[in-house]
Amino acid sequence: MKSLLDQIYQTESRQILSTLIRLLGDFDLAEEAMHEAFAIALQKWEIDGVPDNPRAWLISTARFKAIDHLRRQTRFDYSIDTVTNELVAEEIESNEQHIEDDQLRLIFTCCHPALAEEARLALTLREVCGMTTEEVARAFLQKPTTLAQRIVRAKNKIREAGIPYEVPETAQLAERLNSVLQVIYLIFNEGYSASNGELLVQHDLASEAIRLGRLLAQLLPEPEVDGLLALMLLQDSRRSARLDANGDLITLDDQDRSLWDQQQIREGCKLVIQTLRTQRFGSFTLQAAIAAVHAEAPSFEQTDWQQIVGLYDALMQYTNSPVVRLNQAVAIAMLQGPAAGLVTIEQLLAEGELKNYHLIYAAKADLCRRLQQFTAARMAYQQALCLTQQGPEQRFLQRRLAELPI
Repeated sequence: MKSLLDQIYQTESRQILSTLIRLLGDFDLAEEAMHEAFAIALQKWEIDGVPDNPRAWLISTARFKAIDHLRRQTRFDYSIDTVTNELVAEEIESNEQHIEDDQLRLIFTCCHPALAEEARLALTLREVCGMTTEEVARAFLQKPTTLAQRIVRAKNKIREAGIPYEVPETAQLAERLNSVLQVIYLIFNEGYSASNGELLVQHDLASEAIRLGRLLAQLLPEPEVDGLLALMLLQDSRRSARLDANGDLITLDDQDRSLWDQQQIREGCKLVIQTLRTQRFGSFTLQAAIAAVHAEAPSFEQTDWQQIVGLYDALMQYTNSPVVRLNQAVAIAMLQGPAAGLVTIEQLLAEGELKNYHLIYAAKADLCRRLQQFTAARMAYQQALCLTQQGPEQRFLQRRLAELPI
């Protein structure tokens, strides 16, 4: 029986929790009640047998445990007693559509723009993805106590600000959906290329972001949702080729493309084509299109850099991000030569927005090296080294620095 309940917990607990949060309006009470319901099931199902609808049984049991808890804690509070009576009277809808709606509500609640970015990340990983506080803290190299406090503050903000458990109306959907997509992509990026520490890749985080992207695409079939999913799949397809046996970085031009996941590439490219055809795409879809050009190139030398530069031109219509301009400068350098790309990089450095971004100095160093401007390359590599906190990247930059002629 325990193994069956473990399996149900793995496959159903996030859906059950989403519904309980909607019913109870309280994250902690919902989670406590859910765990109590699973504990009760372990005893009762041994005697009475497994119910026909285990999920509905667990939701119902958890709801009544929560009602008992509320009544014990607030025995003389008339308003709470009224709420508990309403909870008792409410019918539980356990059909698939209702469960999916609850999951979608929870995603939008955890990613509400009123919450700080760090709070949205932590709350989404904890409540939507089901990661423990310790797992989330470890992923972001933070103390569990610090992470727990951040999650508590986020929950308090949701309660005090009256943030509703709902999917926004059509008029608000574009703005709110972008916040959700940004959170999912931030989770993916931290897994795909960790911001600090000795591990460049945290597979669990990247995989969880892709799972969350798939869930969102299933629940809310919007073109840009598919665009984000395509982008993550295409980037993640290179996972096995990005590090050597020692955990050191392998750049795109040196990667063994036979190690790239062709199934993910096919799925990602198909999503890109479908989304572009809708004419309702955004920046994530265009980034995915760029990733698709890289993924479909037989070799680094055969990459269609002209198409990539053109896609960056299109992307710049959606965002004037200096990071996008930097990436375009690297593509221009591949198409027109390193001197052409270096012009844009020097402009970006003069503007100052990327002065603390290690990748701009790494890109400058590489272009200067190719131009045989070794003194400038050395200075740029050293600046990049001072700014990066990522072990494999530090070792890569040190190797490149050591390879420069004296």
